[in-house]
Amino acid sequence: MTLTFCGGARAVTGANYLIAVDGEQILVDCGLTQGTSFAEAKNFEPFGYDPASIRALLLTHAHADHVGRVPKLVREGFRGKVFATPPTIELARLILEDSQQVMAKEAELTGGPVLYQLADVKAVEPLWRAVDYHERIEVAPGVAAMFRDAGHMLGAASIALYVAEGRGTTTLVFSGDLGNAPTPILRAPERISSADWLVVESVYGDRRHEDRENRRAKLLKIVRSTIERRGVLMIPVFAVERTQELLFELNDFVEGGHIQRVPMFLDSPLAIRATEVYRKYPQYFNRSAGALVASGDDLFRFPGLVFTETKEASIRINDVPAPKIILAGSGMTQGGRIHHHLIRYLPDPKSTFLSVGYHVAGSIGRRLLEGETELELRGERIPVAARVEAIGGYSGHADRAALCDWVRPMAATVRQIFVVQGEVHASEALAQSLQTELRVAAVVPASGETVELG
Repeated sequence: MTLTFCGGARAVTGANYLIAVDGEQILVDCGLTQGTSFAEAKNFEPFGYDPASIRALLLTHAHADHVGRVPKLVREGFRGKVFATPPTIELARLILEDSQQVMAKEAELTGGPVLYQLADVKAVEPLWRAVDYHERIEVAPGVAAMFRDAGHMLGAASIALYVAEGRGTTTLVFSGDLGNAPTPILRAPERISSADWLVVESVYGDRRHEDRENRRAKLLKIVRSTIERRGVLMIPVFAVERTQELLFELNDFVEGGHIQRVPMFLDSPLAIRATEVYRKYPQYFNRSAGALVASGDDLFRFPGLVFTETKEASIRINDVPAPKIILAGSGMTQGGRIHHHLIRYLPDPKSTFLSVGYHVAGSIGRRLLEGETELELRGERIPVAARVEAIGGYSGHADRAALCDWVRPMAATVRQIFVVQGEVHASEALAQSLQTELRVAAVVPASGETVELG
């Protein structure tokens, strides 16, 4: 058995792992590489394997950096099964269609190529196979898989592959993206008791998050101060999970009387549709959120909140006087409607830009967090006078301590840990922590590297 790091090694995005067993080839994730643009030039490069030779693709979750190249894979010959949880399938459909539209608009502005067409997204449809957590499935002769709750977003999974070898079984585990527990909505990442080989993410492998009460208190303080200054609070959000968590918190602030009622806008068609998927799957919620749903509480709608799905409705937000709160896509501020609001309100010292998630190096969000005082957006030079704030505790990713705790049950059996899906310094920091704290062998593989799992 071999494992090749076709994407996601020494990089946050572009997850793509190839497992070869006795002539059979299986993929885990097939995501977009993202950074300074929605679809980097690297995405247009040929796959490091023949897509037609892949028997199965297993998806950990629906974010574009894990599913965004699936239509390209299908267009270039893949005809195997695509295994994922039911929420991941529904959310991936939305995200792939949205990604294609974003890339098409980006190509129109730059004159560059489009990675795939809407017809390629539709071609994925007959290949989907729904998998429940803890359901053992055969993905190739002698290779079984089991999905477990990763707590990162609705339907997110860690995946264990069980490979029959001689009289025994070798277990290869992929963490996927692990959630930052406790969260307002989802359960904590499920622990896995043993593994022979482990591939673990490291987005926040070099830092600690605020705890839940601190992050909630910090959010409340930022909301209140922006309202008091009669400014605009701009929050770029990932359409799935971060949006729903923030709606949950804002709902509580409003219904609990912690803030005065001001206009709030969810300005992301994708986030609006994703929120409807959340409503469909309350069985994936944690106990407290599930209890609220059972009591009849609508977690994602409250007085003052307006969903702006159309372009015209989005434009009309400008006519609403401050103070107001705008949640808009995209999460890394690399495109989407957040740009329109940044252009309008970044020059306003009463307003606030709030980061609640990860921004890759070179992205607009990262540049704001690094203190740039002027940005170019849609051909305009925009001075930055608004306050720039960040709350790491709302990240959907586990921090260094949580990652080590998640690995701990496997420490007694694991032969090697491969640390991926992080900037190099974060991956190396986590690998060092795993070696020091858990006394396990941990390495940061190179992109394109193949390792023998004997």
